[in-house]
Amino acid sequence: MSRSVRTSPEGSGQALSEAYDTALLDLDGVVYAGGNAIAYAVESLATARAGGMHLAYVTNNALRTPDAVAEHLTELGIPTGAADVITSAQAVARLISEQVPTGSRVLVIGGEGLRVALRERGLEPVESAEDQPVAVVQGYGGPELAWGRFAEACYAIARGVPWFASNTDLTIPSARGIAPGNGAAVEVVRIATGAEPQVAGKPLPPMHRETILRTGAERPLVVGDRLDTDIEGAFNGDVDSLLVLTGVTDGAQLLAAPPQHRPTYVDADLRGLLTGQPEVIEAGKSFRCGGWTATAGAELELEGDGEALDGLRALCAAAWTAAGEGSCGLDGGKALARLGL
Repeated sequence: MSRSVRTSPEGSGQALSEAYDTALLDLDGVVYAGGNAIAYAVESLATARAGGMHLAYVTNNALRTPDAVAEHLTELGIPTGAADVITSAQAVARLISEQVPTGSRVLVIGGEGLRVALRERGLEPVESAEDQPVAVVQGYGGPELAWGRFAEACYAIARGVPWFASNTDLTIPSARGIAPGNGAAVEVVRIATGAEPQVAGKPLPPMHRETILRTGAERPLVVGDRLDTDIEGAFNGDVDSLLVLTGVTDGAQLLAAPPQHRPTYVDADLRGLLTGQPEVIEAGKSFRCGGWTATAGAELELEGDGEALDGLRALCAAAWTAAGEGSCGLDGGKALARLGL
């Protein structure tokens, strides 16, 4: 079935927390950064929850267990149970369990989150290629993960053992900046073996399936800061999404987004859950939102005044319409500078 190409952010007459039953929230860059809560996150999530919205936290980081993530969120002032946390470790463990017998040994290259998820699926984590594993699973193991762990994976894969990866995010944010993520570690094993892993995490369908199975969401809204994981994951799952600008995505990247990276809604932070969303109106070859009018000519042009986010929404409509099924290559630097973005 063909899917229509999004050419503009949508409007909503209802607060998003009322229009959707469940928020599927990314963590890093959305709820917290460097371990600390992002501005307005705690208050906004409390208000959304009090209004009846179910909050679930969805992370590609396979290192920490759901219990550890829930404890961290609770310490930040966001009361959370382990059942409200869905990790890529859980998604990849289910993927493996569907292909091997219960009780099978699985070689783990990663942290405790993977081991707990495998045991939940009736699988036995092992540490060596000599332990006769029937699968290899690789997930983020933290900065202390020893180089020899990659060698164990390679030995098993070379013997024909199938290889699985929790996710392939090349980077992960840390308190000191951007660090190599599990995707970088996966590349090490890929180069050494020439093999290709089965991948479970965002933006791929196994992660979305795991999330829906665990939350029972009927009208979910994916909330994230990354176009290539959160927003693409929502696109692949055919559900709506809210991009917040508290993480890695900037205005230029948003304007250049191809169809699978275009969010349904755009807002500054998690306060966007508590409000409606303004409509972008087509006006001839231009697009209006709030007090701003955007046009795609030789470059992206912006006229008017008002809320910066309204100007960004209008620019998105102009850029995405001009790009169609591709990625907009028009220069939007001057327009974004007017908005302070």
